Formats: sequence, C-alpha cells, structure tokens
Amino acid sequence: MKNLLLGMMLPSVLAVYVVSQQPKLIEIENVIPKDGITFFKNEVRPEKNMPCFNGAYYRKAVSSKDVWVGISGTVLLPKITFDPSRKNDQNPGQFLDNPSVYMGGSMNGQETDVGMTWAVVKDEKGNISAERKAFRPFFRRASYPQTGQKDRWQDAPASKEYYWYPGEEIKMSVRVVSDGKLRFTVEGAGKHFEADFESDGYKMNGIGEFKRVNAIDQVRNEGKAAQPTKTRVENAVWKETNLFRMQNGKVIQVPLHKDRFTDMRCPDPKFIKITANKKQQKIGAETISINGNVQ
Repeated sequence: MKNLLLGMMLPSVLAVYVVSQQPKLIEIENVIPKDGITFFKNEVRPEKNMPCFNGAYYRKAVSSKDVWVGISGTVLLPKITFDPSRKNDQNPGQFLDNPSVYMGGSMNGQETDVGMTWAVVKDEKGNISAERKAFRPFFRRASYPQTGQKDRWQDAPASKEYYWYPGEEIKMSVRVVSDGKLRFTVEGAGKHFEADFESDGYKMNGIGEFKRVNAIDQVRNEGKAAQPTKTRVENAVWKETNLFRMQNGKVIQVPLHKDRFTDMRCPDPKFIKITANKKQQKIGAETISINGNVQ
C-alpha cells in the first residue's frame, strides 16, 4: 500500500487500455426506438430494487453485476445548508450531518467508496480548521480476507490544490487498470488529483458492480435509522455518467442510462428530489437535492 492516495499532483496519464469516448456498440439487442436505449448482447440487467442501508440520506445509482470495470461522471457540486441544531459535540464547529458525492464499486465481495467528502482544511500557516470547509477526495476500501488485505480509509492531503467547493464542476472516475489496482481521478476548476491504490478483489476480467452516490452522511450513525435533520444538500447536477466495460478484450465507455442502474432513494424517496428529462436519462444526467426535513 505504499502508493495509496499519493499526496502529490500527478500529470494526466494515458490509459493503458483502449477507451473510446464514442464506442461502436456491437452485438446490441433490445433497441427501444422511442428512447434510443441500447444494451449489449447478454448484458446483465440491474436489479429492480435493492434494500437501503441505514444511517444516512442518500441517492444511489448502482449497476448490475457484469463485466464492468469502472465508472466516471461529471458533476456540479451541491449547495449545502446545515441544520444548526445538529452540532457535533465531539468536534466543535462541525455538524452531525456531512455531505458527500462519490463513486465506488464491489467486486469479489470487496467494497470501495471513492470520491468527495466535506472536510476540514489546512491554511497556508498549517492551521487546521475547526469546521469542515471544502470537498476533499477520499478513499475507503473494505478488507479482502482472501489475501489478508485490511480495510482502509484515507483522505487526499489537506492542501489547497485538493479542495473543491459548492458550485464547482468536476469530472470524477474510478477504474480497474490492472488486477488488484484501481485508479481514482478527480479534476475540475483548475485542480487535479489522481492516484492508484490497491484493492485485491478487483480484476480486469472480473464481474463487478459500480455506483455513484449523493449523500448526507451522519456522524456515529452507521447502521442506525437516519436521524431527523433540517440539513439540505441541493442542486448537485450530474451532466453525464458512464460505465467502463470490458468488451472483446478492450475497455470501452458506455452511458449509465436510466435502464442500466437500480434507482435507490434512501431511507425514503420523499427526502430525495430528482429531475431529469428524457435526453438526460439517456446519458446518466440528473439534478439531485436531498432534504432531511420533508414531512
């Protein structure tokens, strides 16, 4: 794990595997003329429904379990309004609600969450803020008992070149680049972060699922019922979302259209507002607002 989330700016790296931005879809079946929705021959379809995991308010779009090897998307980071009554008694200046916008996946039983979380910052004098002030990249990997790999959480370095703010547009991706290795990239607003990290369960020719998530996470509440809150995280605008797929020995990119994912709105759809027209639904685009105070 020597290279886990390296704390330095890395130049853009050309993918080792061929990724076509506009892939020619071969062996397609089930073309729906009115919507223009397409699938590969023998492509596994997503589950109609999946159970929610307690402890947060979130909107998750999760793919089927198939020959997917990653996910990417472009998103405008949301506006945040905290519930002033939900202060964190263990960290003055912070709240018990914490916004995040992230991706991740599961392969061979190993879960990963990779993306942006609302975090503390360090100023030029080295002082760490009492409150959370910016989105910073983070990585979470579950353990992989088959190889003895341990679970791990880590943030990108607390440095201004890795801070992003509400209203800024970023492009984010996570992709298997070799057996046991994932590459995470986030860039936008003149900033760039990229790192490779080890996740032994992920294979180039494996079967996995990938997701994108918008959430209000809640401190010390994992596995419990979501706590009532007036916190709002509004107008996160996904402009596109794509899946990476291993097809005929090459990695190609295809849209995460409305029929390629399970639509999860937890703990109850009433807290999640989503708007998307038919054109946006074809390319994995939508606007998401989460409000914990909807009655």
